[in-house]
Amino acid sequence: MQPRERIRTPVKTASPRTTSPAMKSRRLAAIRSLIASAEVYSQHELAQFLAREGIEATQATLSRDLAELGVLKGPSGYQLPGAAAAVPAPDASLARALRRELLSIAVGGTLVVLKSPVGHGNALGIELDRMRMQGVLGTIAGDDTVFLAASTPAAARRIAKELRSLAQLA
Repeated sequence: MQPRERIRTPVKTASPRTTSPAMKSRRLAAIRSLIASAEVYSQHELAQFLAREGIEATQATLSRDLAELGVLKGPSGYQLPGAAAAVPAPDASLARALRRELLSIAVGGTLVVLKSPVGHGNALGIELDRMRMQGVLGTIAGDDTVFLAASTPAAARRIAKELRSLAQLA
């Protein structure tokens, strides 16, 4: 018979009105540490990381904490103020964004249409703009769609093929 695995129960954070200064201080320190050491893209991910540390927090609490810390959100996730933004190679950064956020690609004439989950179009558009791909005249990003204007229909097909390859789509 195997010994039973001990399950560690996470510590629950009290409501904001009754949170102790020590608990808030611990939570803020954990948030700083997590953002400095890992790519965190959402409050949901942040809550999961904190739970692994034994800290539970509501979305509202995390939102207040992030604002208090002056945390900014960009294409590479949350960043602490004053932290030098890590600048990954453009291809690697775009490939990561495409794998994470691209659902489909379609070509119509000189237009390449990229679909993403709701709320991810802007982040994808930013990465595409940074790449400065040959043959791209410009991009327009919405909530879940990015329109990429190519110089010619052949350029649009080439760009779509390159993006599919980077995204590892079939």
